[in-house]
This record gives sequence, C-alpha cells and structure tokens, in this order.
Amino acid sequence: MTRRKERTRAGALLVVAALAGTGIAVPGAAARAEPFRPADTGARITAETRLGAGEVDITIDSPSLRRSVKTRILLPKDWQAGATRTWPVLYAYHGGQDDYTSWPRNTDIESWAAGYNAIVVMPEAADGAYTDWFNYGFGGPPKWETFHTQEVVQLIERNYHASGVRAAIGDSAGGQGAISYAARHPGMFRHVASLSGVLWLRAPGMPALIMATNALNGQDPIAIYGFAVLNTANWAAHDPYELAPKLAGTKIFFSSGTTGKPGPGDPEAPPWDIGLIGEQAVGANNVAFRDRLDRLGIPYTADLYGDGRHNWPSWIRVASRIWPDLMASIGARRM
Repeated sequence: MTRRKERTRAGALLVVAALAGTGIAVPGAAARAEPFRPADTGARITAETRLGAGEVDITIDSPSLRRSVKTRILLPKDWQAGATRTWPVLYAYHGGQDDYTSWPRNTDIESWAAGYNAIVVMPEAADGAYTDWFNYGFGGPPKWETFHTQEVVQLIERNYHASGVRAAIGDSAGGQGAISYAARHPGMFRHVASLSGVLWLRAPGMPALIMATNALNGQDPIAIYGFAVLNTANWAAHDPYELAPKLAGTKIFFSSGTTGKPGPGDPEAPPWDIGLIGEQAVGANNVAFRDRLDRLGIPYTADLYGDGRHNWPSWIRVASRIWPDLMASIGARRM
C-alpha cells in the first residue's frame, strides 16, 4: 500500500470513529438491523470491520475451506443496510502469492468503484488455484470454487443487497479463475475479464509449469488438479480452453503481453526475467484460446498487447480502460 493510501485510509477511519455514536449518517455504514444470514453450506460472517465510508472487511467462517478467511467489499455511495433494493456486483479475483487486499493495494480500484452504483467484492483466494482440490480423488477441503461461487455469493447477496447481476475480473490466476467459473457456471456472470490468465491449462508444457509454480508456493501440486497424465479428465473439467463452448452467451474479455519484452511502466529487466518469460508463455496461451473461440464462433474482445511484463503496470492500464464496459454490462450507473 502506498503512503498516500495509508494516510487516506487512516483519515477515513478517524472520520468514521468520530461520527460513530453522534447520530450522523456515514455513507455506506448504516447500522445493521438484523444478524448476518448464513450461506446454504453454513458459511457465516463472523466479523465486520469498517475501513472507511463504503469499505468493509468481513471474516467468513467457511465449511468449504475449514477455516476463516477475509473478503473486502466496496459499497456504493447510495448503499444502505436497511435497503429493500439490490445493487449489481463485480467480483475482483487476485493472483497467486497474494491475498484479498491485492486489488486495493496495487490499484485505484476504490476510485474506479466510487464512480458507479455497484458493489465490488474482493474475496480471499490464497494460492488455491480457483478450484475445489482433487486431493488424490478424495475431494474435500480446500474447496475454493465452492467458497467463491456459492458461499461468498450467497453471503454478499443475503447480507449486503447484491443482486444476481454479476461480472468478474481477475489478474493472473484470478483471470483464469474468472473465465473458468463463468464456463463451469453458465449464466453466473454477464461479463468476465482475464488479465494475463492461463486460459489453456493443458497446453504443451503448461501442466508442468503450473505444478512447479504451485510447488514453489508451498502447495502439494498433485493435490490441486491431480496427476496431469493420469487425471486428465479433472484437468480438462477446469480448463477454459476445453470449457470454451460453455462460454457462449457470456461477454468475454482477455488480455496479455506476447513478446517477452517490458512494456510501458515496467521495471527494467533482463530477457531471462521470470516476469517476462512467464508473460510470453501466457501470451501464447491466450493466442491459442483466442483461436479456439474463433473456431467455435463465440464472440469476445481481446487485447494481446505485445510488450508487457506479468505485473501490475500492464493490468492497471487494461483494467482502468475496461472498467466502464464491465459496469455497463451489469447495468451500473455513474454516480
């Protein structure tokens, strides 16, 4: 988090604290009239922390994960706890080696969100690969897909007046998650956007790269999807490339670099920099996904922008540009 954001958030917290108990309404922070309602699985909100006007962290006790994790919510200016109406919602998924604070820590997502009357939800995903883990065929926790697509969605809709009109955006692993979820749950999202996501899990050499990355993240790489050769059906069942026909009817956007060279705003790096090599591999992967959609006749918008590293400068440029289109897709109006 930048020092500017730290000062701004600290100031907002002081304002909320000062107004608490005065009877003066704090936008997006109206008192809750009833207890939190649980999800169908029994997942429940056990804590709510107000970070400022319209910004909330919630703690979710999740049976699907068998632990508690946090989710950040940005509420529109006209949101009220006791409202009878609903608001459209955008889910923003983070990449690997990160957490639910990734988007506000690295971008101006609060400013982007403030311009529209939509709820923005940033759930924890850890290094869970946006799937219910295979666990050598036994299943069980962690079930990240169930957490995101059922528990978080139901808790936000039942307790924060989110409607069933949804969009999703994600960077890196979060981009793959957004596209995969849209394909595995047709109709769940009106619009999905992937920023440098791996969109062909079973591309030549990609399973080995994915498993090596997960191992470096401290995970058991076989537990996530299974063995790449022996458990091909499970890999295919979570692969956006294989699932592409199920994306028909969903508005699709994806982007990535392709050249393995730094782009505007990227740090100087040698050609063997992992961020450059990795983005070039992701770029080839996205090109293959594009060609797959072309063969299927499924419409999409792609920005395969050439130069760019696997990092936030590229993703910020793209995300800030497509934000209005995502908002329009869910009917969010400008505030």
